[in-house]
Amino acid sequence: MRAEDLRVRDELMASGELGGHYVPRMEAVHVGNATRLRELIAIHGWPAEEIAGEDGAKAAWFIAQHAVGEPEFQRKALALVEACVGAGRVPAWHAAYLEDRIAMQEGRPQRFGTQWMDDPLDGRARPWLLAEPESVNELRASVGLGPLHPVPEPGPPLPEEEQRSIEETRQWWEEWLKSKGWREPGIASGKAGSR
Repeated sequence: MRAEDLRVRDELMASGELGGHYVPRMEAVHVGNATRLRELIAIHGWPAEEIAGEDGAKAAWFIAQHAVGEPEFQRKALALVEACVGAGRVPAWHAAYLEDRIAMQEGRPQRFGTQWMDDPLDGRARPWLLAEPESVNELRASVGLGPLHPVPEPGPPLPEEEQRSIEETRQWWEEWLKSKGWREPGIASGKAGSR
């Protein structure tokens, strides 16, 4: 399932279709994979390393991380992964990434700095709003992640048309997240690099 996700992603990237709105073909892969993972969880519980091996556990995390259109499933997956982390059955960074992804989708600050977005002003990727920027590297170390990559300094502004395109894409995702139940209408979103 992970291999199929990556194969479709590579094809869409090569064709120039990835990077804007959610491509229906990519969404279909994510939905199908989440459906199958739910079935496996119902039978075996979370596919931790002693059940699925290191590669299988990582693939299960990857599939849950990409189930962006399914808030309840991602939240349930996070609870299952956290329980496995507590029992030493999967690495702690699995939970950290999923927690940050959920926080970003809900419009809340992230703790571990794993989620980055393109800044509409200069196009440079910066971390989504950080909950504790002064201690993010300690938090990352606590789950086995290296220090946060350097955050780029502000660059020259992009041409207005490119800024507008990035902002329109961001707005599209905001509306999509609301339509899936991640955010309530009227809740403002954080910006990349915001503190």
